[in-house]
Amino acid sequence: MTLSDRIQTVERRLSEACLRSGRRREDIELIAVTKYVGLQQTADVLRHGLVHLGENRWQDAEAKWNAISGSHAEGGDTKAASSEVKWHFIGSLQTNKVKDVIGKFTYIHSLDRSSLAQAIERRAQQLGIVVPCFIQVNVSGEESKHGLAPERLTEFARELADLPHIEPVGLMTMAPLGGEAEQSRPVFRGLRELRDELNAKAVLRQPVNGLSMGMSGDFEVAVEEGATWLRLGTILVGRNEQ
Repeated sequence: MTLSDRIQTVERRLSEACLRSGRRREDIELIAVTKYVGLQQTADVLRHGLVHLGENRWQDAEAKWNAISGSHAEGGDTKAASSEVKWHFIGSLQTNKVKDVIGKFTYIHSLDRSSLAQAIERRAQQLGIVVPCFIQVNVSGEESKHGLAPERLTEFARELADLPHIEPVGLMTMAPLGGEAEQSRPVFRGLRELRDELNAKAVLRQPVNGLSMGMSGDFEVAVEEGATWLRLGTILVGRNEQ
């Protein structure tokens, strides 16, 4: 299956999920998770009009970022598309990698602890930028998952309200891997409810709308439960052809 075929398939299934749940397609963004593919396939993603790229580790993303968005990036189709690229850091971010990531990635999807928030705040202040971040919440309660415990969300949000260089834009969660898509529904619903509760408390400087949830195996359920950002890897991008 070609990239064009995969995009068409995802768009059809996404539109059907929107129809079932009474949602608008334009309210949902696709993040093409390129962590398992090389530069050539990542460039192909951009040429097909998908400008949101998701990466888990700076070590894996560095060469691609330099080629596409770096100051010495070469011309051609990749460079032409790069002016619109929005990079999303979707993996667990170590504090010692903050200096590499902040300023290069538009969105951080894995803000889950005070030490990381402070490190992002310091780096963003140095660069004179404000960083849009999703607060990662471990809704499923699995020990293998990163993220805040749900009961700590309000307290953490209060901390973020005092950090002017961080802009909370939503919540993010990881559903259990390997199960049926329907098994993810309570997790996705739980994240939506946590967002609504947080907004009702008016803890942050402004309400947050974003829900970063749903991957290749369960994105339709995520849409039905309110996802605004889908993180799609193999089903959209494919596998490394090298």
